[in-house]
Amino acid sequence: MPFVNRAPLDDSGRCMLCRLGVSGYDAVYSYGSYEGSLRKLIQLFKYNGMRPLASHFGKLLALALPRDQQFDLIVPMPMHWLRRWTRGYNQAALLAAQIARRWNAPVRSVVRRRRATRPQAGLTNAKRRTNVAGAFRMRRGVRLDGMRVLLVDDVLTTGATASACARVLKRAGARQVTVLALARTDRRAFFDYALESRAAATGSAG
Repeated sequence: MPFVNRAPLDDSGRCMLCRLGVSGYDAVYSYGSYEGSLRKLIQLFKYNGMRPLASHFGKLLALALPRDQQFDLIVPMPMHWLRRWTRGYNQAALLAAQIARRWNAPVRSVVRRRRATRPQAGLTNAKRRTNVAGAFRMRRGVRLDGMRVLLVDDVLTTGATASACARVLKRAGARQVTVLALARTDRRAFFDYALESRAAATGSAG
């Protein structure tokens, strides 16, 4: 994905988020950018009950994930029980089931979302991290010692939610956490939106 500044990497090839230790995961793979037709299809899948799209999305996810990657466990991004009850399903779990068939790895919902968080849309990076801080917890008695874990979600924006979940997985012993998302938001667009929102808030306060 494009960076928002001209010199984003240090001499070791790391971006600022990695240097600050903000990202709890080791790698990210995504199929495409969260825009255009892909965005419309994901919204139909996520909000309009179009579950059959999971099969098509599974093929796209398989294209994004290198075949030489191996995993001991596939974990869908957890959803709070109230939101899952309202929606009727967890779209990340449907995607995880699709990729599991192709990678011959088990799917387990080993993390639970202990509290409902505010929607991340419209929040700055810092507020996104604060919003999901402490939101995840391992299920009782589960250990992942030495495991290579694939964390599956539909859309990755700043990575704050994925980072929070990945850190919980690592505290449970996971050796490596890789994130696989169907789409990723262009950070430049998010950066512009954050600036516009901040300017609007400042103008309203004045």
